[in-house]
Amino acid sequence: MAKRNQLLIFILTIGVFGILNTEMGVIGILPSLAEHFHVSVTQAGLLVSLFALGIALSGPVLPLMFSGFDRKKVMLLVLGVFVLGNMVSLLTSSFIVLLIARIVPALFHPVYCSLAFTAAASSVSKEEAPKAVSKVFIGVSAGMVAGVPIASFINSAVSYEMAMAFFAVVNAIVFLATLFSIPAMPVEQKLSYGTQFSVLKKPILWISIVAVILLNAAVFGVYSYLTEYLKAVTDMSPNGITITLFIFGGANMIGNIVAGRLLTRRAAVSVVTFPLLMGAVYVILFFTGQFALPTAVTAFIWGILAGGIMANINQYLIASSAPEAPDFANGLFISSCNVGTTLGSAAGGLLISEMGTKYVVLTGILSLILSLVILILRNFKSSPSQQISA
Repeated sequence: MAKRNQLLIFILTIGVFGILNTEMGVIGILPSLAEHFHVSVTQAGLLVSLFALGIALSGPVLPLMFSGFDRKKVMLLVLGVFVLGNMVSLLTSSFIVLLIARIVPALFHPVYCSLAFTAAASSVSKEEAPKAVSKVFIGVSAGMVAGVPIASFINSAVSYEMAMAFFAVVNAIVFLATLFSIPAMPVEQKLSYGTQFSVLKKPILWISIVAVILLNAAVFGVYSYLTEYLKAVTDMSPNGITITLFIFGGANMIGNIVAGRLLTRRAAVSVVTFPLLMGAVYVILFFTGQFALPTAVTAFIWGILAGGIMANINQYLIASSAPEAPDFANGLFISSCNVGTTLGSAAGGLLISEMGTKYVVLTGILSLILSLVILILRNFKSSPSQQISA
């Protein structure tokens, strides 16, 4: 049983890597896509922004619609949609078709991720659930952080078509692994839509949603412009920037593991400690950002904290607020994260245009201050019975 659970979690981890890699990897080949399809880089950016919008819109709805079906069959459906979308993206010569081939899989993105988190959590005891989910989040971090440089490397070494093919191959491998290695996972107790929607009446859930939006805004309000920050403020070389980005990405995965273990022991303390420490890191970055070595060290610590917050802690906040509707809660988590990413990126860009690149860190600091207020309110509102693992 233990080996079967480990295999399940491994396949789910690679699965969410493939899904996130399809979403974020395009960032690394946007200039090539713009050139190939004869559009501006801004227009090519729609391949990213519309994907995120599709996730935000479908997050609360589609996971709920599929919550009563056999999880294996639903996962195969989603993976099949992603493989098909990747293949169409690879073969089409029309930018409009490319957009459609991106938007359709985006709508199914929250379905797979929601099921992956739920399946991982339900494969172990309640006490071990955050740790199991943290392992799946390693795939999320890898897809978000490693997908961009991998796609960029394949694009520069071979072609953008091969980069798109890489997305398809990863999803196809997971499709086959799911088909042949994962047993049927029927839902033992199907919850009615009314029962799941009823969790929206809980004030603590809405408080948690606001907290997740602010925490993700705190991360991506700064991280979205990290490359520009390292170039304009730190004056790093291109190689130095690449190394720093990989340091941040590797630290993200460490943060997933650390946060997963801490949440199984002292959840209420962890969800406040991580944002406090990240606030301190942002203050240090603001005053030492012009120095390369301290910035690289700061990026490592920041990466650990960011990995724990934007994955494990955010998911825990919402899932523990509605444990009676896990699939719906995970859909809300995914949507909330994307809303936070959008708002944080917009706020960071506005701050850069008004004050300069150095001051983008203030976006993170302000978001963290607001999030801490909300988290304190959440802890005050929570009863001990609500502070349970998802």
